[in-house]
Amino acid sequence: MPQHLTVVNHPLIQHKLTIMRDKNTPSNQFRQLLREISHLLAYEVTRDLPITTKTIETPMATIEAPKLAGKKLALVSILRAGNGLLDGMLDLIPSARVGFVGLYRDEETLKPVEYYFKVPSEMDKRFVIAVDPMLATGNSSATAIDMLKEAGAKNIVFLCLLAAPEGVARMKEAHPDVPIITASLDEKLNEVGYIVPGLGDAGDRIYGTQ
Repeated sequence: MPQHLTVVNHPLIQHKLTIMRDKNTPSNQFRQLLREISHLLAYEVTRDLPITTKTIETPMATIEAPKLAGKKLALVSILRAGNGLLDGMLDLIPSARVGFVGLYRDEETLKPVEYYFKVPSEMDKRFVIAVDPMLATGNSSATAIDMLKEAGAKNIVFLCLLAAPEGVARMKEAHPDVPIITASLDEKLNEVGYIVPGLGDAGDRIYGTQ
């Protein structure tokens, strides 16, 4: 089984992430950089996809050429910020099936509450990549993975831009079988649950709503 946490330390990812962290970076540039980073993270998360072959004719010869095997994979966005990663992933994997998990935090109980859930069929036969830019407390992420497993998903990876140690620990406790791939493991959470040094609220910065 893959290690539980993989930090992708590619120089291009780290350079682009630095620009995203800057509080003066505008939303349009932030969105574009997130899309570009998602391309590079997609390369890492799909590294071990199963391959089969098909017979094709090149201009020079007939060969057995590699192609992806099995059911089309499923990309699942954890709303709303997950859509920022989803768009870039679809650039690279346009045939993927897409699902959405909508959760909000109840301000009294501080627990995630579901408001939307729609995923592709035959989740048990698909490689599932759940995407959300921020893994902070891990509570919403763990709940989203619970819901995907209830829908039949068995082979799941969680992909995020930033992770806090607290969120990684929460996910490992709740879902030790779900690897996490991220561009950065940051220092900590602050007293209100934001990642430090982080980049602020990802959804607000993507959509300009702060």
